[in-house]
Amino acid sequence: MNPIYEQMKVSVFERMSGLAAKHGAVNLGQGFPDFGWPPEILDAAARAVVEGSNQYAPSRGLPALRDAVAAHYGRHQGLNLHADHVCVTSGATEALGAAILAVVEPGNEVILLTPAYDSYAPMVRRAGGVPREVALKPPEWRIERASIEAAIGPKTRAIIFNNPHNPAARLFDADELAVIAGLAQAHDLIVISDEVWEHVLLDEQTFVPLASLPGMAERTIKIGSAGKIFSLTGWKVGWMVAAPELAAVAARAHQFLTFSTAPISRPRWPTA
Repeated sequence: MNPIYEQMKVSVFERMSGLAAKHGAVNLGQGFPDFGWPPEILDAAARAVVEGSNQYAPSRGLPALRDAVAAHYGRHQGLNLHADHVCVTSGATEALGAAILAVVEPGNEVILLTPAYDSYAPMVRRAGGVPREVALKPPEWRIERASIEAAIGPKTRAIIFNNPHNPAARLFDADELAVIAGLAQAHDLIVISDEVWEHVLLDEQTFVPLASLPGMAERTIKIGSAGKIFSLTGWKVGWMVAAPELAAVAARAHQFLTFSTAPISRPRWPTA
């Protein structure tokens, strides 16, 4: 048996959700929103099951859906994207796995900012890489350039960056984003930017995607989630967004994980 999985504990999210159900407790362990979903999306999905195709979608996603994702980020974040930047995946966790498998070679080191989503380190190890953890320290949970730079070495290949951050609930500021961008460019690193909570913000905060910073579009793989945006986590629809050359490589990793995502996931989403 593969020792990575033989020695691995069941996900903390699975454990906490099971305990919450068993004891009738409020579940603060797993990231599914509880504020409902837009009914028009459910109506569109119901029609798609009856009226649309129920066979495999193209591996990278329906062209109309990829166009819709690109247009969504154009409206909300000012990113200049088109369908070739987008690969639809079966949830953001699969997107993270595909991105890591596409970027990391055996022996590469990958910087993880901890505490971190628990899929990062196992997937880095599965790709043959070595996680290098850099702790964000309470109570501020700020990104400090010196601590990250100290962890970077000749084998470092990538940084996995999560913003807004789960579980610290930080939205990193412009100075902190500049640290990640500056180090990535100085050391020729890819950044896998887990941005699934990008639309769940407090106090009228403004989210800035890492790829929008100068010099970062060509070295960032943005991870997004329809489940988080629309409170439809059970649908398991996510995506990777990257420069077309980088997106194409990540899509080749995706094609041998799930190949494609359910075709009922049509782009009839609210435009607000």
